[in-house]
Amino acid sequence: MICASSCPQRAAHYISILMGKTKARKQGTEIPVVGDVDDWESDVIKTLLELPRGGECVFYIDSAGGSVFGALAVLTLLRHRRLEGTAIVLGECSSAALLLFAACRRRFVTPYSTLLFHRMRWQSEKRVGSQEAYLWARHFEEMEKDIDNLQVRLFGAAAEQVREWTTSGQYVTGPQIVAAGLAEMLEI
Repeated sequence: MICASSCPQRAAHYISILMGKTKARKQGTEIPVVGDVDDWESDVIKTLLELPRGGECVFYIDSAGGSVFGALAVLTLLRHRRLEGTAIVLGECSSAALLLFAACRRRFVTPYSTLLFHRMRWQSEKRVGSQEAYLWARHFEEMEKDIDNLQVRLFGAAAEQVREWTTSGQYVTGPQIVAAGLAEMLEI
């Protein structure tokens, strides 16, 4: 937990980052992750490709989620290039954005952060025939289980709690995430 009374210099550093007063060059490249996954996927991938392998980055997250495939692309690149990610939830980190949050080595939330855990959802605007829809539905059922398992594995702790939140479609607060041991508190 980061709080002003126990480690004032570190807390002041992260608060100044959060408030936009300084750049955290020692902490790595700063990457905004704001809006729907489709809004930030391309920019985040380009930024990650510019980093040296094994480099560091800080994700500032305020995202309700979106495309699971987009979030998977970002986290795959993060892991493939062995980048050390830190996630700071500025407001919301929900749905597919949770995959990126979970993939980071260090995670920070505020007392006001909101995170929505739920099972993956599928939406398509495309016209598909019944056979293709049937095959996709079978594939989707397996993929849904795989993504849920991946998210639990990425968090690396509180597996049963994460599964419960996901299965029941829970909104979770910053303090609840910290209590589960999945993030550190950033007091603001």
